Amino acid sequence: MDVKRVSIVVVATTWAMAVGGAFAADAVKSDQPVKDSYITTKVKGELAKDTATKARDIKVITKDGVVALSGMVSSSAEKQKAEADARSIKGVVDVANGLKVKE
Repeated sequence: MDVKRVSIVVVATTWAMAVGGAFAADAVKSDQPVKDSYITTKVKGELAKDTATKARDIKVITKDGVVALSGMVSSSAEKQKAEADARSIKGVVDVANGLKVKE
């Protein structure tokens, strides 16, 4: 892929994320409860940007604001960090941390 194509892809992706973020921010400002799908998306995003966690190994399910984490992690520190990341998201009521540490 040449530099021009890569630049176009980067600009298009950045624009799409900015527009999506603006709409999501508007949704959060309302008095409506935060939807489970929104929470799941935000938790997955937080895990993905956190270099202390391997998001691809962590499954996230949200029901009534309770986030359930499952999968395998490499350490208890990663397990704790994933839970902290989930708890930091607006609308999360509780976190059920079912992550297993690889031995």
